[in-house]
Amino acid sequence: MSRPITGATLVAGVAGSPVAHSLSPLVHNAWIAAAGLDAVYVAFAPHADGFRAFAEGLRGGAVRGLNVTIPFKADALAVADRPSDRARRAGAANLLIFEADGTIVADNTDGIGLLAAFAGHDPKFDPAAGPVVVVGAGGAARGAAAAFLAAGAPELRIVNRTRAKADAIALDLGSRVQAFGLAEATAAFAGAAAVINATSVGLTDPQSLALPLHAAPDRAVAMDMVYGRSRTAFLVAAAARGLATVDGLDMLIGQASPSFEAFFGRPPPPVDVRALALAHLQAGP
Repeated sequence: MSRPITGATLVAGVAGSPVAHSLSPLVHNAWIAAAGLDAVYVAFAPHADGFRAFAEGLRGGAVRGLNVTIPFKADALAVADRPSDRARRAGAANLLIFEADGTIVADNTDGIGLLAAFAGHDPKFDPAAGPVVVVGAGGAARGAAAAFLAAGAPELRIVNRTRAKADAIALDLGSRVQAFGLAEATAAFAGAAAVINATSVGLTDPQSLALPLHAAPDRAVAMDMVYGRSRTAFLVAAAARGLATVDGLDMLIGQASPSFEAFFGRPPPPVDVRALALAHLQAGP
């Protein structure tokens, strides 16, 4: 039996464009039901250039908070009155809280989710064990770089087809970050403890990125920040190379947990939301 919506129901949600594919409502509503909360988590699809106006209209707490996904994470940071240090370092926010006094608080829990995904793969994984390679130079790549730097990575290597974009991230994040063009990727992959694909390119055709996975050491862990019904082409190629792999679904769940606590004032209850998400993905449209 579905829970009734009442006059006191607390509303939270996810905003993105597109957003219909998001698994966040499935995850959060499963936690809400298990916790017995009078709350609901829904999806919002603001116009592509209308996110700031949309967020400004939520000041005062009619909606408790939002998770924010592509392409609005930079706008989410810009609209905030009180961004966290994590959000500032990442240059983006994936979590907004709307306080009753009209203040908008921003945070970035993507890094928490990223590191939780690696820890779920291997509780002994040490972010400080060696250089980390991040492929891409968008907001997701910057957030991943900032998270690993904060966790103690001795060196961060940004690989991007357009070298200038990688240079910009390196300049912003400091001396532990090096930039590489795609033609220089073999040198970047050498000795890496982890390789993270933070792009949407090459997911269906790993050869379109021509990533030199052969240059990564056998101990390296490969992660794709996206998820789907099956393994992405990047992870298929990494597994064929013999590398341990981590998928983006664990990152999604990892970033959702602190978001749930920020929305509802308590940690999520113990529900196997990964199994629910996988079943939903396998069922298809």
